[in-house]
Formats: sequence, structure tokens, C-alpha cells
Amino acid sequence: MPDIFSSLRWQDIVDILIVSYIIYRIILLIRGTRAVQMLVGIIVITIIYLISSRLDLLALHLLLRTFLSSILLIVIIVFQRDIRRALTQMGKTPFFQKNQDMAAHEISEIISAAMYMAKRRIGALIIIERENGLRDYIESGFILDANLLRELLVAIFFPMSPMHDGGVIVQNGRIHSAGCLLPLSRNPNINKRYGTRHRAALGLSEETDAIIIVVSEETQEISIVQGGRITPLRDEEKLTEMLKNIFLTREKTSPLWKTWLKRKNKNNH
Repeated sequence: MPDIFSSLRWQDIVDILIVSYIIYRIILLIRGTRAVQMLVGIIVITIIYLISSRLDLLALHLLLRTFLSSILLIVIIVFQRDIRRALTQMGKTPFFQKNQDMAAHEISEIISAAMYMAKRRIGALIIIERENGLRDYIESGFILDANLLRELLVAIFFPMSPMHDGGVIVQNGRIHSAGCLLPLSRNPNINKRYGTRHRAALGLSEETDAIIIVVSEETQEISIVQGGRITPLRDEEKLTEMLKNIFLTREKTSPLWKTWLKRKNKNNH
């Protein structure tokens, strides 16, 4: 035992920590998704392959060897959604982040529209773009490039409107597009009381860092969806507090290089 520690280099410790962190992040990414069952299935097939080799089951061993020889391609196909989400998160750099802030009056317009629609049982799906671009989803809808106004949001989601079925994407404090189609979540553990609108919001939040506000016409409930999680908010005060915490904390969300420049300017003065 002492010999092991004496031969241990600092590079080995760093190596172990990095690998442990990668495994931990992979577990977090696939937890609660169908990818878990698929991963278990691959592990079971690998175990059977090893057993067939030991017991000289030639036909089974040949079949599984052929399958496992393409395991890398299979993993990429099976886990493509999770891999894409992981690479998107890794691609975020603290130096070149977009400005995620929204003005207080823009947040007020969204909150006012959401509360109005909830009371009148009008379903809505409002997506606020952050660092990850939403161009793929913007192109599926109607480009408006309009001011962010409560009346316009209500008009878009009014049941007789041709754009009420999709989502509204808010970009740079403006209503960029409406009637946008979103990917449905494949998470099998979603509460059965949530319908297509919530599943679409979850699907988008699993792939991007967008903030999605969902108004349910059935329950009159307003929810904020982010990072694959649904947070129901029946209280206007809690909705306001949560959105302000996300978008009005300029110092927290500013890129590092902007924060450094601000501090340098203060010191110079």
C-alpha cells in the first residue's frame, strides 16, 4: 500500500479528478431519461459477450462481437440528443457570453400578459432566449420583430389566432417570432398532468438554456421551465421574483471580461 502512494504523481490525482467529474456530469445528463435504460442494455450485452467468450458459445460470441465492434457509432446514434446538449453546455465560455439582462418594463409586460391569460384560461408558451441561439426554432415560426407588449402577447395566444399553437420567442427584449415549433421532451418521468405545451417547454429546456414561461389553460397555472425542470408558480409575486433574479442581476450575468473592465475603470477613477 505505501508503494502505491509513493509512486502516485500529482498528474495522476488531476487525471482521476477530471475523469470523475466527466463521469459525474454524464450521470447528471442522462439521469431520468431513456438513455439510462439504453446504457444498462449496452452493459448487459457486454457482460453476456464476456460470458459467451468464457463458455465458448461461438455463434453468440460472434454475433455480439459484430454488434460491439460498432459500439461507438451506436452510442453516438442512441445518445445523440444528450451528446448535443453536453457539447452545448461545454461550449459556453465565461469570456464571450451574451448579455442576458432584460429591462424591468419588459419583464413586467411578460408577467402582466401571463397573469391575464392564466385568469382567462388562455394557454401560452413564451420563450426567452439567453446564451444559446434559437435560430432552428425561430425558422419554424412567423417572424414578427415587434415590441414586447402585453396586448400583443395576449393577441398571439388568443384561441382564434393562427399562431396560438406554437411558442413565442423573445430575443433581445423584442418579440422575434411566434408560432414556433419546439421539440417534445422524451423524459418518461414527466408528471402525467402535464400536457403537450409543458412537454415542448421541457424539450427545449433540455437542449438550450432558454427560460420558458408556460400558462396552462386547464389549471390556470403559470410555470417557469429551465434546465429540464418545471417550477409551478401560482403567485404573481413569486413569478416576478424569479424572473428578476434571472434577468435583473447584471453583475452576476455579465461576462468576465466586462466585469474586469468595469473594475479597472473604477480603480482608474
